[in-house]
Amino acid sequence: MKKILITMALLAGIYAAYLIVSLVLLPSVVTLTDRKLNMTITVRDWKGKQQSFVVGPKNRYWTPSSRIPAEMKWAVILAEDANFYKHEGIDVKAIRQAIKHDLEKKSLSRGASTITQQTAKNLFLSREKTITRKLKEVYLAWRMEQELTKGRILELYLNVVELGPMIHGIGNGSRYYFDKPPEALTPRECAFLAAMLPGPRIAYNPYRNLGKVLRRSDMILRQLRSKGVISPEELQAALATEPNIRGMQRKVDTALQQEAVLPQISSEQAPAALITPAVPDEAVEPAAPVQEAPLPPEPATENGKTQ
Repeated sequence: MKKILITMALLAGIYAAYLIVSLVLLPSVVTLTDRKLNMTITVRDWKGKQQSFVVGPKNRYWTPSSRIPAEMKWAVILAEDANFYKHEGIDVKAIRQAIKHDLEKKSLSRGASTITQQTAKNLFLSREKTITRKLKEVYLAWRMEQELTKGRILELYLNVVELGPMIHGIGNGSRYYFDKPPEALTPRECAFLAAMLPGPRIAYNPYRNLGKVLRRSDMILRQLRSKGVISPEELQAALATEPNIRGMQRKVDTALQQEAVLPQISSEQAPAALITPAVPDEAVEPAAPVQEAPLPPEPATENGKTQ
């Protein structure tokens, strides 16, 4: 027994040392404070192939925070991370609720990643589902909360999140589904895109499961009303409208049949090392939005630390 305990302690020590080294070697998040920054990551298309993706103003679909409607920002926050403006990267309450739910259901069906964690994962980490990767994600999220404003984190998230076959970011998604720029999105369209986030490939693919996406977007619209983001009249108008996504399946089929083609990236635009981000899990239902948190006021500026 003594030998077993010694062996376990030794292995724990080795893993702790490995983890510390891994955290030290992670990329710095300080560079993300520069809004002119352009970095290249790799994403996987719907055929499983890796593709280069530019994060920053040199991406033609890049949408700065000032051009993203408030309804789009709050739809995402209420759907994905209701305590976004309260936590410092990790939502302990959401983690407890997820553990309780999974124990009751005897499954691992509910996640508890914050918007900050998802951003860190998409920008810097791989898809591997390991304890080490999760700990790296938590550490990066904590560092991002120390260095970046909430507005900057949300801007990064909304510009890299997957919304379709090689459709990343709200700028590309709004044009792909609705043929309009992000600033022209209606509350219904904002809620519709936010509803897709847990799994645009399968679970919340609007062509395969349009009814499911609409039901979730209805829920998000009612949350927007309950938090005072939209008026009662806007809610009724949105609920009475079904997004016009005719031709979407043609776009999806075309994208799946053809190889994804992205603009050539010069060596000046992209760093030598590419980072492989994770893609959000597909079939996992999101944690139920927290209802009791009052909605913070929309930030008036993005230059301050608190937004």
